[in-house]
Amino acid sequence: MPKKYIIFLKSIARKWFIFVIIIILIIALVGWIGWKNLTPAIVVTIIFIALLILSYIPRIYSPQKLKKFMNNYYRIEDKTIAKESRRTLSDIQEKMFNMSQKQENNDWLIVFLNKHYIFYHELTIEKFKEFYNKGFRDKEILERLKEYDLETRAEVKTIEDTLIKYNRLSKREISVKKRMENERF
Repeated sequence: MPKKYIIFLKSIARKWFIFVIIIILIIALVGWIGWKNLTPAIVVTIIFIALLILSYIPRIYSPQKLKKFMNNYYRIEDKTIAKESRRTLSDIQEKMFNMSQKQENNDWLIVFLNKHYIFYHELTIEKFKEFYNKGFRDKEILERLKEYDLETRAEVKTIEDTLIKYNRLSKREISVKKRMENERF
């Protein structure tokens, strides 16, 4: 029984716009026939439009709020953000896509990997750059950045490619080959 009640409420919620239009038309019809006056219908319409506009204001999820939320983590995926912020995954992905297009001068990084966006905190990126410049290989960088929640070598490679794409990664101080030779001897 509760399921039928919930289904009924959801169906009303989906069709609320039609119900409001019907109520406005009934008020207009009664007002026109009874008093030759459409003022009540106009007032109800204005109230309805004001409520409609106010109902969309809380849904606006600004990128600044999203950045502030993401900065609490070294690494966070779009799925986790969607769960914790109770937003749709597509909405979060759209916002992260827009942020990723404007990340050239930012300290943090957003990458697209396996059909999902991943945010990396600026501390993670600084450590990555430090290990990259010292000549570490992808596997070694991954081992050293485990504490920053990096999980796969593909992530390391994607971070490297993205940083190179945005000219945020300088040339290595020591090449990987030279570093390996120095470790041998």
